Amino acid sequence: MISRRRFGQAFAAGLAATSLAACSSSTPQAASPAAPDLRAGSGEHTSLGPVKHVDAGVLTMAYAEFGPGTGQPVVLLHGWPYDPYSYVDVAPLLADAGYRVIVPFLRGYGPTTFKSAETVRNGQQTAVALDVVALMDALKIDKAVLGGYDWGARTVDIIAALFPERCKAVVAVSGYIVTNLVANQRPLSPAAELGWWYQYYFATERGRAGYAANRHDFNKLIWKNASPAWHFDDATYDRSAAAFDNPDHVAIVVHNYRWRLSLAPGEPQYEAYERKLAAGAVITVPAITIGSDFDGAAKDGKAYRAKFTGKYEHRVFDGIGHNVPQEAPRPFAQAIRDADHL
Repeated sequence: MISRRRFGQAFAAGLAATSLAACSSSTPQAASPAAPDLRAGSGEHTSLGPVKHVDAGVLTMAYAEFGPGTGQPVVLLHGWPYDPYSYVDVAPLLADAGYRVIVPFLRGYGPTTFKSAETVRNGQQTAVALDVVALMDALKIDKAVLGGYDWGARTVDIIAALFPERCKAVVAVSGYIVTNLVANQRPLSPAAELGWWYQYYFATERGRAGYAANRHDFNKLIWKNASPAWHFDDATYDRSAAAFDNPDHVAIVVHNYRWRLSLAPGEPQYEAYERKLAAGAVITVPAITIGSDFDGAAKDGKAYRAKFTGKYEHRVFDGIGHNVPQEAPRPFAQAIRDADHL
């Protein structure tokens, strides 16, 4: 999910806000003007349509495609523990506006498979990013508008930082969340560390076994905790949960979180990219970042503003949790369209 430090800070801030609310006065407050319904349109669609496949680097990558083949390409990337259904309402909106929309299943999800049994089941951030670049190459997409949240936002950030020529613009929920291994070694406050419980669980063999045995219920708990105001039904969750049955899913997820804590090695072919990111690579392409309630005190975007040096806007979606595109499809789709024209 989001960067360890950012999530921890947000979690701690949430605890503090809850305590303050419990002690606040019950004096009635004046009614404020009605805010726009950011959730309008969520749940209108229930199908991604036919799933396509293409060889992309080390993967045979599965993806959904919407809109005309001649449209401006948009690549939308999901996070953990989610899947392309995060964009089931966003993609048709963009297709209706004339965009060619590509929504892949990342490594370890759904029908995406490794071409070789010998390939390391590596979940490190640059491996995932290079999968997406390979997908764009396979689909003959030279440049796209990229959008994402969670693992997807991190991947968008990395591609924009390392391969700006491949990005017309980007939309990144939670802003700049590239993993810094050195920063991840610094302890957080106890309240903040509590919010990161699953990373420590995955660091153990008990955690690997537990996730393998209980991933359906485990990930449903994450959905509820990360988006407490999103009242999704079982059918919505189960459509995405099918993607967690991928035979490589557990290995990819566990490696991702162990790698972030320097408990599992990356691969040498990605080291040069990781060094460049660790040096503080910035994003020069046009960008819109989105903060939601999941980001806590960081949702104003100030913490990462300096990482975006091109044309830039920041938006805050109050009342929305972590799965921003599925919870708030219309404003997310609008952000994609607006980023395209920055």
